[in-house]
Formats: sequence, C-alpha cells, structure tokens
Amino acid sequence: MKAGIHPEYHDAVITCACGATHNTRSTAGSYAVDICSECHPFYTGKQRIMDTAGRVEKFKRKYAKVAEKKAADQKAKDEAAAAETAEA
Repeated sequence: MKAGIHPEYHDAVITCACGATHNTRSTAGSYAVDICSECHPFYTGKQRIMDTAGRVEKFKRKYAKVAEKKAADQKAKDEAAAAETAEA
C-alpha cells in the first residue's frame, strides 16, 4: 500500500433519533440517523408512523378537504335526485 493516500479510519458513534447509539468505525466521526434497528417497525414488530417534519398531518389536512368536498357533492347529488323523484 502507498503511504499517505488512505483516509484516517476512526471510531464512530451513530446516534438515532430514538436515543439509541451504535459504535462502529468509519472515516467520518459520527452520524445522526432518523431510524435504526431498535426502533424500525420491521425489527420491532410494532407499527409506528415516523413523522419527522409534520408530513402526516399535512397529508391528513390535504385529504380531509377532498373528503369534505366529496361528501358535499354526494349530498347535493342526493338532494337533486330526491327533488327529481318528488316532481315525478
């Protein structure tokens, strides 16, 4: 191996958002991750919604408006059908 061309290889600490830490070796000092094997639903067997930036609430708000509009359209359609049958 040539001297002086290889990066330094240090101990690294990987810190998860759940608080778990894992020690490994890497050329970078430390990492911060959102999910790890201790909190991922695949490994824990528990279903959990991972919402890091309010995306789930944003999605629910967006599609709540769609559901309200569908309900209003259906109600208008039902009222029109009822009025039509009352005339006949």
